[in-house]
Amino acid sequence: MNITEILFWFLSALALGGALMMVTNKNPVYSVLWLIVVFFAISGQYILLNAQFLAVVNIIVYAGAIMVLFLFVIMLMNLNADNEPQKNKWLKFAGAIAGGSLLLVFVAALRQVEALKIQDVKTGGPTGLIERLGIILF
Repeated sequence: MNITEILFWFLSALALGGALMMVTNKNPVYSVLWLIVVFFAISGQYILLNAQFLAVVNIIVYAGAIMVLFLFVIMLMNLNADNEPQKNKWLKFAGAIAGGSLLLVFVAALRQVEALKIQDVKTGGPTGLIERLGIILF
């Protein structure tokens, strides 16, 4: 195993763990902070794919600007648990059924992708580099 594979698996585990923590955390501020961790892990994946421009834009736009706005909105909201009505057990059951159905759709889609033979597309040159993008835009 080379360093690229180790980084890929580490960033994948970090993104999945951060997403799981984001969804399961009860404090909305901590959920936003976990989402920032997920964005940084995804940016690391972009760097591994030799797409530095996407990685920088992901960090600046999503982890920087949009997450700051999310934090401001969450801090300005009055999130008292006393005023929040209790959810019906049938609503929770419907949510579990919908989530399970979505999981089945994802599993079916992944099985179909495995069945297909995906051929590597050979591209000429360093695609995704900021220098190449600048030359094309210029």
